[in-house]
Amino acid sequence: MSKQLEHKIEQFQNDPVYASLSLLNKEFIKKKSEEFRFSFQEIKQIIDIATDLEMWQEGELPSIWNEDNLEKLNGKNLRQKLLKRTIDKWTQLKKESNDYSKFQPGKEPKPNLNFVSQKDDSIILGKCPVASEKTRCCNLYTLDAVKNCGFDCSYCSIQSFYTDGKIYLHKDLRKKLNNLKLDPEKFYHIGTGQSSDSLMWGNRDGILDDIFKFADNNKNVILELKTKSNAIGYFLNKSIPSNVMVTWSLNTDTIIEAEEHLTASLKERLASARLVADRGILIGFHFHPIVEYKGWEEEYHNIIDYIQKFFLPEEVALISLGTLTFIKPVIKQLRKRKLESKILQMPLVDAEGKFSYPLDIKRKLFSSVYNRFSDDWKQMVYFYMCMEEKSLWKDIFNREYSTNEEFETDMNAHYMRKIKWLEDRKINK
Repeated sequence: MSKQLEHKIEQFQNDPVYASLSLLNKEFIKKKSEEFRFSFQEIKQIIDIATDLEMWQEGELPSIWNEDNLEKLNGKNLRQKLLKRTIDKWTQLKKESNDYSKFQPGKEPKPNLNFVSQKDDSIILGKCPVASEKTRCCNLYTLDAVKNCGFDCSYCSIQSFYTDGKIYLHKDLRKKLNNLKLDPEKFYHIGTGQSSDSLMWGNRDGILDDIFKFADNNKNVILELKTKSNAIGYFLNKSIPSNVMVTWSLNTDTIIEAEEHLTASLKERLASARLVADRGILIGFHFHPIVEYKGWEEEYHNIIDYIQKFFLPEEVALISLGTLTFIKPVIKQLRKRKLESKILQMPLVDAEGKFSYPLDIKRKLFSSVYNRFSDDWKQMVYFYMCMEEKSLWKDIFNREYSTNEEFETDMNAHYMRKIKWLEDRKINK
């Protein structure tokens, strides 16, 4: 083995992604790298493919490696042909609908959380970090009441931002909220679920007390708490400002069990939503991410049928549609952690600098979910797409917005009408 090649392999042997591979894969990669003198980037690509196969439970690298009929090739041509065959088989696995029927989800241990109180002057209110003119965005404001999450969804971007195992709380949250400068002539849609789950911490350190006081003091704010939990005890015993709404991210049992580790079950989320709605609090649902796999359509339709049976459209402010979208650091972190997950087993294409399904698959997913709702629900509930390409709006909803500001204005106006309806209902009881 040349010293140059030996150095390349030594570099990868110290890489945590390579180190996490099975002994069979590691020895196979080392042997083939020596035999075919792959470049640094080629070895890296082979390691990523082997890692994906193990994560997806689709076998090991030798199962898709094919050296048949290559006797006439040598050097660069041989390496390129071998790599192309391997990449083609790996790509084909991503194009096929995932089959979770034999997949055995890894049991993620409950994290040992270390809570840290921040006394700094960090900005707690900002614009949605994914807002863009290239996609149609609602210009959501984000309130980072807590940073980092105790759930462990395989696809979540939070894992790439907070890697130290610490949960960051604000020592003086109420003071920071009181110091926010809001325009009294403007409506603000503010969400607390972007850097952590909104409800899983309950009222720890007075979080809910503080943000609800903020909502009560600012009637031009629509405060959205987004969750995958069933931690609703606070709402059953307290008076909640009418400009607060609680929304649940929903997914099928298949995806929750395989990819949304440590979260509440679908049954628990829907039961919690029903109890909160019974308290006269506005609720909503996010079908995000909708994932394509064998049996996906029937399972998502079952959720929609349940919602339409056990909830009134008057009680529901919003239903959003979205799907898997990755940034490079999240993909890298997934492979580094070596989660047993099929979430990256999908055809990834460029989506305005990120990676997501091709548009034809998105049209199929979103149309199927949206069209399962009755006309009453479509008329009375605000449906929208989160972080999706502009052209999809006309295809799915038969409506579109010319700007993000127009989207924001229409959304907020709808929410305020729902809030007014709930307030009138309480008065008339």
